[in-house]
This record gives sequence, structure tokens and C-alpha cells, in this order.
Amino acid sequence: MGLISSAKETKNSGRGMGFLLVFFPDHNDVSPSSSPATTTTLFRTRYSHLLLSKAQSTISICILLLFLTLFLFTLSTFEPSSVFPAVSPRSHRRFLLARTVSVAKTRPLALQRMGTLFLRGTTCMHDLVVAHVASDTTVEDLRLFMRLLHRSGVTFRSDVVLLFNSPSSVTRLTNMIEEENVSFLKLVDVHRNSNSANKNDSVLGFNLTRFMKKQSKKAVSEPIWGKKKHRVNDSALNETTESTELTHGSVVGFDVAELDPENSLSGFIEHVPISLRRWACYPMLLGRVRRNFKHVMLVDAKTSLFVGDPFTRIRNRSPESVLFFSKHSNKKSSDINPAVLIGGAKGIRRLSSAMHTEIVRAAMQQQQHTRKSFVSESVVLSQLVGNVHMTKSIEVHWSD
Repeated sequence: MGLISSAKETKNSGRGMGFLLVFFPDHNDVSPSSSPATTTTLFRTRYSHLLLSKAQSTISICILLLFLTLFLFTLSTFEPSSVFPAVSPRSHRRFLLARTVSVAKTRPLALQRMGTLFLRGTTCMHDLVVAHVASDTTVEDLRLFMRLLHRSGVTFRSDVVLLFNSPSSVTRLTNMIEEENVSFLKLVDVHRNSNSANKNDSVLGFNLTRFMKKQSKKAVSEPIWGKKKHRVNDSALNETTESTELTHGSVVGFDVAELDPENSLSGFIEHVPISLRRWACYPMLLGRVRRNFKHVMLVDAKTSLFVGDPFTRIRNRSPESVLFFSKHSNKKSSDINPAVLIGGAKGIRRLSSAMHTEIVRAAMQQQQHTRKSFVSESVVLSQLVGNVHMTKSIEVHWSD
């Protein structure tokens, strides 16, 4: 808005004054001031609507989760009745029965969550037979070994450990091992129920009297293999009555990967056979049972058979003694047969630890000279037995 004043003279009159009012629209002042205010108002309105919609969606999701939780809780606490035939008690029993059967097929563990328990003995034994099963051992080879092992009377005072080369070998030979164990128990029942006074079978070479032992209930101790049974009450433990009971050892199996998980010889030998890798497994196995057995026998299941009790040769010797067999009668330490070794538990344990170290040393020497890691078990064992320092830790005995 403008204000202009003017003064003018005329011819007929004197001085005069007039006012001229001119109004201008305030476009330049109104526009800049009103536009930011409107924009701010619109932005605040939109932001409030956005917050409101997010709050509504969040509340809706929370309510939905709450109702879903209540619904699931109601279903979990709901007891089925006859109104719902799909969940009848009979179907539940069938499901539990099938589940029980599948669990029953799982074989029990042998020792400290390792191994497989094929046959649990009646009591603890003092002798241990460790037989390694090579990968090329057939079912019939191991069947013959197990059959003669039972019928020779070795299991009367010994536990048997089968050392397998791989888990596939365990799966392949498990059924046969269980068949031979069942056959042995049936043979014992037949001889016990027979009316003949003579329990010896000249045809089969089986003597039942070896497996029958008089012992008191108080003196019976559980085997170390498998799960421990519940103890009887104190009154039964105090009984000292003697009775003739059947006694036999346990039969268990281990995979070499359980006792030697890192395959300690693989860094020195490309393809480690079980004849060499078994020496890496013996220290762990014999160390875990060192307080339970007095005598130990290491044997090859494929090339060895039992015709009697081999522990009679070393039963009266010291715990450090080891009995060696030569391949030829005119050679001793120069040609040892590694397939059969018998001795005291302490002597066999020391020999296995020293043999493991000697195999590594021989493999390193072979790599330096020929760039090959071929190691002969018989040669390494012969050199070890001929070592003067080794003979100080064990008592060396030779088979006649």
C-alpha cells in the first residue's frame, strides 16, 4: 500500500492539498511466508499418519502372535479322547512298538562309548585276546577263527577283542559273529541238558567242564564291557553259598579309527595296513584296561587258529615277559612271526609302545634312502627285539 501527497496551484484559487490513496496487493510478502508453513503442516500430517499405521500393524501382529501362542498351548495341553479316531491309543502303541524295535537293533557299546559289544560275559576275566581282522579277511575265515576260539576253551578264562580295519568291515562281519556266539551258547545248553556223564565231545573237541566253575555269589564280579547292571541288595551280597555256574568271556569289537582317530602313521606311510596300524591302537586299548587283565595275546584272525589254551605257556611268568614265535626253527630274533605274540599285560603294553615308535623311525629311514615308505612288520619287530635297550624293559622268551 502506498501513500502519495501532492500540492498544486490553480489560477482561480489559492493553495490546496489533496490525498491520493493507492493500494498494492502484498504478493511478495504473503507468498514466501505462507508456503513453508503449509509444507511443514502437510509433512507433519503425513508423518503422524505413517506412525499411526505402523503402530496399528505392530499391535495387530502382537495380538496375532498372542492368539497363536494361546492356541498352540491349548493344543499341547489337550487330552485326546475317543472323539478323534485318528489318534487312537492303538496307533500310539504301534508307534511306540516300532520305535522300541528300532532302538533294540542298536548294538550296545563296549567300553567308554566306543566299540561294539557282541557277547557280554558272565564275569570279569584275567586274560585278553586281541585279534586284528584285515580288510581281505573273508566271512568264512573269521567264522572258522571264532568257532575254534569258542570250542578250544579260550573264552573260558579270556575276553576277546576284535580289531577291524574299517566300519564297513564291522557291518559286513557282525551278523556272522553273532551267529557264532549264539551257536556257542546253544552248544553249551545241549551239553548241559544231556544225560551223559562224560561232557567231552571227541568229535567236536568241546569240553563243557572247562566252562563250569564253582563260585560263590559274593565273589562274582561284573565284566568291564558293556553297561553295568543294577547291584543286588546287601542280603544277596552277604550270601557265600557256592554253586556251579556257566562262565565265559565277552566278545567285543573296535574300529581302528576309534582307537587311533588321527591315523598317526599316515604322515609317514601312504597306505597304512592294519598290520602296522594296530600297533598305534594297542597303547590306547591296553592303557584303558591295564588294571583288569594279567595276560594279553596279540593274534592275526586270518592266519591263526586255536586248538588249545595258549596262555598256559606264560601264566606262571612275570608281567614283563613276552613270548615270541619264529617263522623257522633255526632262526630266532632274525625272523620273528608277528602274527602271534603272548605275554604279560605290562610286557605287551611296553612292546606295543616301542613298536609304534620303531615303525615311525623305519618309515623315515626308508623315505630318506628310497623315497618309499614300505615297512616290513617282521623286520621292524626283529630289530626291536634284538635291541639291547628293549630287552631291559621286557623279558624275552622264545617258543620251543
